[in-house]
Amino acid sequence: MSDRTRVQRYAELVVQVGLNVQPGQPVLVRADLDHAEVARAVVEAAYVVGAASVTVDWTDAHVRRSTLEHAPMETLTGTPGWRLQQLRELGEAGGAVLTLTGNAHPHLFDDLPAERVAAVPLQLARAGQALITDGDVAWAVVAAPNPGWAEQVFGTPDTERLWEAVGVAMRLDSDDVVAEWRAHVDRLHARARAVEALDLDSVRYTGQGTDLTVGLIPGSRWVSGSVTTTGGVPFTPNLPTEEVFTSPDRRRADGSIRLTRPLVMPRAGVVVEGLEVRFEDGRVVDVSADTHVDAVLAELDTDPGSRSLGEVSLVDGSSRVRAAGVVFHNTLYDENAGCHVAWGQSFAMVLPDVSDPDERAAAGLNSSAVHTDVVVGGPGVDVVGTTRGGREVPLITDDVWVLPV
Repeated sequence: MSDRTRVQRYAELVVQVGLNVQPGQPVLVRADLDHAEVARAVVEAAYVVGAASVTVDWTDAHVRRSTLEHAPMETLTGTPGWRLQQLRELGEAGGAVLTLTGNAHPHLFDDLPAERVAAVPLQLARAGQALITDGDVAWAVVAAPNPGWAEQVFGTPDTERLWEAVGVAMRLDSDDVVAEWRAHVDRLHARARAVEALDLDSVRYTGQGTDLTVGLIPGSRWVSGSVTTTGGVPFTPNLPTEEVFTSPDRRRADGSIRLTRPLVMPRAGVVVEGLEVRFEDGRVVDVSADTHVDAVLAELDTDPGSRSLGEVSLVDGSSRVRAAGVVFHNTLYDENAGCHVAWGQSFAMVLPDVSDPDERAAAGLNSSAVHTDVVVGGPGVDVVGTTRGGREVPLITDDVWVLPV
């Protein structure tokens, strides 16, 4: 298969399954210059299925470094009005947003102060979080292979080897990759319904240095790889995806986690190894790591919600990301190699009948400008749910999904 054909197939999957672009829909693509090959293919594929317009919001890592090094802090945390207007118009039109990832320059910011690298334009971040969590737009996050990312994974800029690993994780070896993905999403949906039917009060992760119990919100939904906009359009926000997930009660997390995969922090441009985090009464109270703990601490101080959980998930050993056999050093992929939790923003979709922000907060949903997934699952990690009646139900045992579906 030629590179061009592979990239085309990839773009078609992103447009038809990830975003599920509809005729007449506006599309916004966020991409770094190093993602240009995939970005261009996505633009073409989106227009082919009838997109009204496709706008690419280009970024450049070297420009960002100059900004981080020299701009005043007000610039790093401020939001131009036109950015907010762009999001408002996209939401009003029921558009679609694609974010391309794949860090082409993983060490470019290593020598910069952590507090500047972690700085967030809060107003823009919150507007963006609200746009996607409220369900007004279809959105997806997809990685674009590039030499810098390949070097981080393999120690050499072998993009072809990275594409092969991505191909395994993304099921690109299928004769009909779009149909294969739709069937996979259906399987995940069945898992989500099975967990939801238990009416769990909490989930507990144990093994490999982790022992964490997280309380759940009564009546909250478990979500699979596919969700639906308020306009009724189904889409798959993360490609690849192997998880079912929910947003927990931010006030109920106790215990400790030790990551089973490195944490890649895209904004900071660093890889955090050996991260351990302790929770009490729903809050992060202690953090240690072998590398770049300062970047983690800086993010956890972003706002009041950044130290509480916004997601818990279930992923077992059948994961195609796991089958690829590499640590991708990309959260989008590595979070789908095992169970993960995330501190920061919750997903409003888990309480579909609650629209008022104050009511969501009272129920236990978290609000934050950040959302960072950390992997705690894999071989040796078990997950047990406890129902509201006090019955313990194994969900994942010895890395195998054991709950009947």
